[in-house]
Amino acid sequence: MSIPKIIHYCWFGNGKMPPLFKKCIKSWEKYCPGYEIKCWNEDNFNLDCNRYVSEAYEAQKWAFVTDYVRLKVLYEEGGIYFDTDVELIKPIDFLTDEKGFMGFDENGLMCTGLGCGCEAGNELVGELLKDYDNIPFKLEAGKYDLTPCPDRNAATLKRLGMDVSKQSQTFMGIKFLPREYLCPMEYISGKLTITDKTCSIHHYSASWTSKTSKRTRIAKRILGVKLYDKLYGKFLHKVKWLEW
Repeated sequence: MSIPKIIHYCWFGNGKMPPLFKKCIKSWEKYCPGYEIKCWNEDNFNLDCNRYVSEAYEAQKWAFVTDYVRLKVLYEEGGIYFDTDVELIKPIDFLTDEKGFMGFDENGLMCTGLGCGCEAGNELVGELLKDYDNIPFKLEAGKYDLTPCPDRNAATLKRLGMDVSKQSQTFMGIKFLPREYLCPMEYISGKLTITDKTCSIHHYSASWTSKTSKRTRIAKRILGVKLYDKLYGKFLHKVKWLEW
């Protein structure tokens, strides 16, 4: 068996798709000719199937909706998933020969949003999916469970016995890829390190982060991290546009 040639992505909320996302989808079409590309949204996904995803959708936290949906559709249908800010730069047919694949980010965490794939019914994807069983997204006092999926997934991988310090390994039917394959861009600086193994670029739209975080990242890219930190200590912390 091998990974079905289907590329899944999510677009919840009926918002206008930014040019970058359209460019990324075009790259999938370019480097994966013959693959079915399937968009999941509120019209074709049952949001009442799980409490967490239902509450995340109600709160309009689309990135957290996607955290659940990507695992659900991969477990049930198999195929490949990409976040809409993932741009392919070469064919990935060699990955479909595996039973499954996932990649690590620059923080040494496995991140399904970078791109991942599996055969239907993959055991590990099933375990990651179970993490969302019977847990709320909406907490007390109007707060939400904003645990990033890489952190949630890391806890599960450790519980299952995976040595998460080893980026190149096969565990429970999934081939884990070092950062250079799917995550060549640094989050803060935007620096790219492309190698002959790099398949894609994750552009870090970080739709789940606050406006403050996004603006801070832009400022650090323009000024550089060291200069930003120096200036922030003196006066940037007083600048209103950095506030939420």
